[in-house]
Amino acid sequence: MEFSIMDLAPASAEIFLLAAVCVILVADLFVSDERRYLTYGLTQVALVVTAFLTAGGIDSAPVYAFSGMFVGDAFSSVLKAGVCLTVAIGLVYSRSYLEPRGMYRGEYFVLALFATLGMMVMISANHFLALYLGLELLSLSLYAMVALARDSARSTEAAMKYFVLGALASGMLLYGMSMVYGATASLAIGDVIAAIQSGDANSTILKFGLVFIVAGIGFKLGAVPFHMWVPDVYHGAPTAVTLMIGTAPKLAAFAFIVRMLVEALGDEQLVVEWRQMLVLMSVASLVVGNVVAIAQTNLKRMLAYSTISHMGFLLLGVLSGDIDGYSAAMFYVSVYVIMGLGAFGMILLMSRKGHEAEELEDLKGLSQRHPWYAFIMLVVMFSMAGVPPTVGFWAKLSVLQAVVSIGYVWLAVVAVLFSLVGAFYYLRVVKLMFFDEPSQQEVMQVGVGSGVLMSANGIAVLALGMMPGALLAICERAITMSLRVAT
Repeated sequence: MEFSIMDLAPASAEIFLLAAVCVILVADLFVSDERRYLTYGLTQVALVVTAFLTAGGIDSAPVYAFSGMFVGDAFSSVLKAGVCLTVAIGLVYSRSYLEPRGMYRGEYFVLALFATLGMMVMISANHFLALYLGLELLSLSLYAMVALARDSARSTEAAMKYFVLGALASGMLLYGMSMVYGATASLAIGDVIAAIQSGDANSTILKFGLVFIVAGIGFKLGAVPFHMWVPDVYHGAPTAVTLMIGTAPKLAAFAFIVRMLVEALGDEQLVVEWRQMLVLMSVASLVVGNVVAIAQTNLKRMLAYSTISHMGFLLLGVLSGDIDGYSAAMFYVSVYVIMGLGAFGMILLMSRKGHEAEELEDLKGLSQRHPWYAFIMLVVMFSMAGVPPTVGFWAKLSVLQAVVSIGYVWLAVVAVLFSLVGAFYYLRVVKLMFFDEPSQQEVMQVGVGSGVLMSANGIAVLALGMMPGALLAICERAITMSLRVAT
């Protein structure tokens, strides 16, 4: 592989973040527990600067580096900036949770930054090996974060389940990639596209590889029938880590789908093949996610099954197989991350030393104890249910329009019906907050930073619902400028 100093320019954000992680890792050795805020501050500065560096490429044409293994384009710039800001906000929400539980340590922040770096590599990968390396860097960091509460048997069990099933998914992806290599004699996305379009690829081996790749993607997304790890990991992991798993990695997973399925395997004949698999996965995710969530009494498990149903909606946008559908899917995953930050952030703010506020009972009478945060949670729940004027309504509508445009009216009807089913458990949360007597009288102790960000989070859900055009336009522009769809 040839190397030029010019290769460094598109990857400047990743290089800066890696250097920052190394500095923070060494600096933390000399920081006492009483001054751990220095490590936290350096971590936040690293994330904000990285987001600023990535934002510079939002309007640029695709630039390839490292012999074509890495691409910097509008699509990757938007998603990488979103990942950095999401992780930064998640750390602000998590601070009051981590301190009393002995997890406010340099290891947590370094692992969060390495996970961010893995997501950024995934998003900008233009080669199957780069995709896999980014995925593994993300996954290994998250496994360690789940197990960071070493005295908790529940967290250790969740980490083991996550590791074993994650390794199985990685094995499936590797096997599928090896079959694609056998069929096309290349792992570079551009070369794979060329081999398929010229007819030189072995179609039988390619289709076998496609099955394993879709299965691996299903595991990473948590889509049915590959969802078995999601509720146990969301429930068992410390809530701060659950927020990390449930938000930013969804942006990277969407980029993984786009690079792998839409670009490399986006030939018209192959689209027909993987569309059929995605239809089954999306319908099953909508059914299982929304129905099983009704039976949950733990808020984190309920949100886990909610995530499964939302991933079903995300797949609806992808399976449309056109630019409008991909734009709708990108808009949907961006909106989901904003809503996820609000939902899991509220659990973190309600938690205190010695108490995990993760049961539905803990929400009883929240409007009497703290009406403003009860209102924000109401807005987030309405958005997840797709109730106007929240942004969740527009996210679901854009995906449904993309599905109807390709003639899958029955699929849109199924999605609407199970969205109505899902509205039950979201509205149950609202009922507990506003119509039940409080089970505890303690007032939430919310820091200034967390309170301001949570308020902004809730207002953003409403504001984007009233003016969704700006975010949707960014998604459409990023997809149109950057995406190479095989025809």
